[in-house]
Amino acid sequence: MVKGRAVGAARASVWLTDAAARTRTRRSEQPSGLDRERITAATVRLLDREGLARFSMRRLAGELKVTAMSVYWYVDTKEDLLELALDAVVGELTAGSEGMEGDWRQRLRELARAYRAMMVRHPWVAPLMGSYLNIGPCSQAFSRRMRAVLHDSGLGAKEQLGALSAVFRFVYGFGAIEGNVIRRCRAAGHTQDEYYREAMGSMARRPEFVESFGDTEELFGPEGMGGGVAEMRERDFAFALDLLVTGIEAMARETAAT
Repeated sequence: MVKGRAVGAARASVWLTDAAARTRTRRSEQPSGLDRERITAATVRLLDREGLARFSMRRLAGELKVTAMSVYWYVDTKEDLLELALDAVVGELTAGSEGMEGDWRQRLRELARAYRAMMVRHPWVAPLMGSYLNIGPCSQAFSRRMRAVLHDSGLGAKEQLGALSAVFRFVYGFGAIEGNVIRRCRAAGHTQDEYYREAMGSMARRPEFVESFGDTEELFGPEGMGGGVAEMRERDFAFALDLLVTGIEAMARETAAT
C-alpha cells in the first residue's frame, strides 16, 4: 500500500504528496487491470449515480469488481480519491479550445456557462469545492484560462483577482443550488415545473407568506415562466452574468482612465 504522508499528519492535498512514495511498491505487486485513471473514472460515475453521502471505498470496489484493499494500492485515503475525482470533472472545462480566442466578454460568458453546467452535471462537486485546496492540474489549467480572459479585460492585477472571485462565487452558488434542486425534484418524482408550482402555490396560500409571495402567479404563471423553470433559470443566469460582465467592463474603463 502506498504511504504518501505520515500517519496523523494534517491533510494538505493529494497533489502535494511525495511522488516517489507512490512508486515504492513493485509493479508486479499491484493488482492487475487497475490504475488511478480507471479508479478515478469509476469514482465519478458512482458519485454521479449515488451522491456523496453514500460513497465509500467498499462501494467503489464493488463498482470496479475488486477488493477494497486493491484500491488502496493507488490512493492512501478516500479523501485523496475525492480530490482526484474533483479535479477530473473540472477537466471537462478544459477539454477543448473553447474560451481561448475572441472578445474577452464572450470568452468569460462561455467559461462561466461551462462551469455552471459542470456543477449541475455533478451536484456532489459543490460541497467538495471548499474542502480541498483544489490545485490539481485540471483546476490549475481552468484557473489559468480564466485569468487570461480577465487579463484581457484591462483590469489591474489586483482587480483581476477580485473579478475572478466574483465570477467563481456567483457561478458556484448558482450552479450548486440549481444542481441540488434538480436532484431533489428527481428524488420526489416531480418535474421542476411541477415542484415550483406546488411549492410556490402552497406558500402563497399561507397567510404569513401572502405579502412575500403575493406576486407568485405573476412570476411563476405562464407569462413569467415562459418555457418553464429551465428557461426561466437560463434567463436569470444570463442576466446576472451580464451584470457581472458589465461591472467588470466599467471597472476596467475606470482603471484605464486613471
